[in-house]
Amino acid sequence: MARDARVLVMANQKGGVAKTTSTLSLAAALHEKGQRVLVVDLDPQSNLSMSQGIDVENLQDGMYDVLVKALPITDIIQVREIDIAPAGIELAGAELALSSMIGRERALQRALQPVRGQYDYIIMDTPPSLGLLTINAFVAAQGVIVPVQCEYLSLRGLAQLTHTMEQVREHLNPDVHIFGILPTMYDGRTMHCREAVDVLMDNFGDTVFRTRVGKTVRFAEAPVQGKSILAYDGRGQAARWYRQLAREVLERDGAWTDDLERVRRPVRDVRPQSGPGLRLAS
Repeated sequence: MARDARVLVMANQKGGVAKTTSTLSLAAALHEKGQRVLVVDLDPQSNLSMSQGIDVENLQDGMYDVLVKALPITDIIQVREIDIAPAGIELAGAELALSSMIGRERALQRALQPVRGQYDYIIMDTPPSLGLLTINAFVAAQGVIVPVQCEYLSLRGLAQLTHTMEQVREHLNPDVHIFGILPTMYDGRTMHCREAVDVLMDNFGDTVFRTRVGKTVRFAEAPVQGKSILAYDGRGQAARWYRQLAREVLERDGAWTDDLERVRRPVRDVRPQSGPGLRLAS
C-alpha cells in the first residue's frame, strides 16, 4: 500500500536564502525522478506561484481561501510543471484572519489531509518570518529543510528557528524535525563561505546536505519564463545541484523514517572569533 506523502517545509526567517528557488527546483527534480509532487505557496509575496507562470493578481482562489474559508485545497491546485497550490497577495491577511480562530495552528494540517494519499511529496514554501503561516507549516510537516546562505548572519538565524521548532514540537507537533540543512549561495573560492559550511558541519553533522548550491544568473532568469531551473536550463550546473539534492532527499528519506532521533541536534549560538573566522559558542 502506498504511503501518505512526506510533507516537507522549506523555512528560514531570513529572506534571500533561496527558499523559493529551492522549493521549486527540488520539487521539479523529484518529479523528474518519477515522484508525485505538490508544492504549496505559503508566502504572500507569491514568488513560487509566479515562478510557474501563474497570474497571482487575477487569482480567483488561493491558499488564503483554503486556510481562512476552509475551501478544499483540491479546488485551487493547478497543474504546471508540477502540481501547485498557489497564493496571491491576499494571503498577507491570513495571519490576522486566523488569529481569532480555534485551532488556528492546524488549519494547513487539516487542509492537506485529503490529498496526502495522492502525492509522494508535498513541499511548502514559507515567508521570511516565524509567524502563524510558518507555524502552520511546521505543524503540518514531518521535516524541515533549512536553506542557509553561507554567511555569518544567516547562521545566527538558525538559533531562533530551532527554538521555534522546539516550541512546536513541545505543544503542537512532536514529529517535526530538521530533515536537512542546505547551504546556498555557496562560493568555495572564499574563506568565509568555507568557514560557514564548516560551522554548519561542526554543529549539525550529517544533517547538512552534501549538496552545495552556488550562484548563477540562471536562477533569476528561470522565473521570468515561468519555469523551474530544470525546465529552463536542464543541462546547466544549477539543475545538476538540485538533481543531486533530490537524490540525497530520496536516499535520506528511508533512513530518516526509521531514525528520527538522528536529526535532534539543538543549535547553539554562533559568534564571530576575533578576526574573520566563525565558531560556535560553547
